Amino acid sequence: MGTFEAQLAGWPQPEAIACPEEESYVAVTDLVHRYSTTLFRVAYSVTRNTGEAEDVVQETFLRVLRHREKLAELRDPRVWLVRIAWNLVLDRKRRSKTRPETEDIDDLIRVLPARERRADEELIAAQGHSHILSLIDELPAKERQVLLLSALEELSTAQIAVVLRTTESTIRSRIFRARRMIAAKLEQEAEKW
Repeated sequence: MGTFEAQLAGWPQPEAIACPEEESYVAVTDLVHRYSTTLFRVAYSVTRNTGEAEDVVQETFLRVLRHREKLAELRDPRVWLVRIAWNLVLDRKRRSKTRPETEDIDDLIRVLPARERRADEELIAAQGHSHILSLIDELPAKERQVLLLSALEELSTAQIAVVLRTTESTIRSRIFRARRMIAAKLEQEAEKW
């Protein structure tokens, strides 16, 4: 169990909570268990730093606790939570103006799928994954944002439009441009070999 999952294990279970606002606390606890990994991936996709991503997830749920009275009004809690985490991560990035690059194998293991592969296959896959992420990092900000939300978080264009507060057609155009740019870069690299 990783440190993030271990921290989640410390959250109270829904049946263990007894307080006047019990229902809202149960709802928040349920959100933590259902969406914390998704929010971690969203934050990590931008920060590339485990500690910062965990801080963003924690801050997201602290904000949810502060506004738990709004939970009953939500149509799609996943999109609401992703929007909060996305805005937090962008705020942090704007404040820091630097982005540390991480090649820590523990961080790569957290985001790569776990399969029974040989060590050399695992290394090649990790390098390929890292290379694609570096190509995504080179994209213009708007295209990079939609591609990360679409490809890594598997949000629909409608959900991305809500998170980024724009139209679905704009999101589709940005995804198309981002994919075309990545394909062109890969093609250029293939020609060099």
